[in-house]
Amino acid sequence: MNSVTQDWDAVKIGSKGKAPRVAKNSGDINEARRAGAVLSTDKKVTSGVNKAHVGTDHQRIAKLDRENEVAPPPKIAPSVGKAIQQGRMDKGLTQKDVAQKINEKPSVLQDYEGGKAIPNPQILGKLERVLGVKLRGTDIGKKLEGPKKS
Repeated sequence: MNSVTQDWDAVKIGSKGKAPRVAKNSGDINEARRAGAVLSTDKKVTSGVNKAHVGTDHQRIAKLDRENEVAPPPKIAPSVGKAIQQGRMDKGLTQKDVAQKINEKPSVLQDYEGGKAIPNPQILGKLERVLGVKLRGTDIGKKLEGPKKS
């Protein structure tokens, strides 16, 4: 009779090997040592410290940024805002009316009158035509004259 022998290894189905776990306290570490497990201990370098503010490098870089900072763009002069407001009132128009005539939002006109806007030559040109008041260069607030005839 012929005997058949198998040389396969036993296979476990449904059980996973133990995944490494992080021990949080000394009791877990002692338990692992008693069981004969391989231990690796690493000390955290930055424990209890805000990682974004380690060292003085960040402070030095921030100081450099402040020194090299670009100045914000200049705002419109208060005299221009007053000239816009005066020209609008002379014509008996509201901010909304003027804004519609120059195809801008009323908030843009409010910024110009309040001196909070960054000057835009196109908008200033539209305002000059609608209000008939000079808003650029010298003589700001002076009435515009018609086209020069020679």
